[in-house]
Amino acid sequence: MRGYHGGTGRVLGIITLVVTAVLGSAYLLGRSLVPDPPRHDSAVTATGADHPEYADQSAEADPGHPSASPSNPPSPSDGTDPNFGPMGTRLSTGTNEVALTFDDGPNPDYTPQILAILREYHVTATFCVVGQNAQAYPWLVQQIVDEGHTLCNHSWNHDVSLGGRSPDRIRDDLLRTNAAIHAAAPDAPVTWYRQPGGAWTYPVISVSRDLGMTPLHWTLDPSDWRAPGATRIASVVLSEARPGSIVLLHDAGGDRQGTVDALYRILPDLTARFDLQALPKHGT
Repeated sequence: MRGYHGGTGRVLGIITLVVTAVLGSAYLLGRSLVPDPPRHDSAVTATGADHPEYADQSAEADPGHPSASPSNPPSPSDGTDPNFGPMGTRLSTGTNEVALTFDDGPNPDYTPQILAILREYHVTATFCVVGQNAQAYPWLVQQIVDEGHTLCNHSWNHDVSLGGRSPDRIRDDLLRTNAAIHAAAPDAPVTWYRQPGGAWTYPVISVSRDLGMTPLHWTLDPSDWRAPGATRIASVVLSEARPGSIVLLHDAGGDRQGTVDALYRILPDLTARFDLQALPKHGT
């Protein structure tokens, strides 16, 4: 009898293990079919921060349309205003002033830090905002305006290929972005447009001008979108800045702490050598 009971115990043990495994698998399967509950905390990330490529390094225009490379700003045509490229993009401030521009934001992690540093050094700048981020963080758009900075349209969702789309599609994108900006800051003028990736085409320039916005390129790109570190970013800006430079920087689109930290090295030097001002709010 003792052997019988021992055998029965082993069988029951095996059956218990099998049932437990089956039930566990069923539970895990059920959990995989149930979506995670929505988050309601405030620790959100800007749209651009979810996409490392979401910055102005990745210009690939439609091959059917001529465009400027972001690393090689369009050269001025002979006999024309050297402040403008052949497609009408603005290449310099046209004065002795230097303009800092920040693309892809606003971002709740980096934009407030940048605003605080600019405030500390009494510098105004130009913020080229993405419509989705303006919609997500309207209080940051309002803060940018309240602190005297200039706003620039940078498309709805940083569509590098926007210039290769139809004029109606381009117009809808730019108007949607302006609407998001004005929902946050109703009275703020938006008279500048910067094409994502610097992938300029004649259609996108034409539409932006029709909407009262000047196409804005840049003079100096320290490649902060590659996150090379504060030392490298600051070194390039400080060595290459000239009167009239438009400097391309980013406050979103990835980890921009290097850019933030670089400003603590850039601003003391540049403010000693140049007048740093935002681009005119009403365009040029």
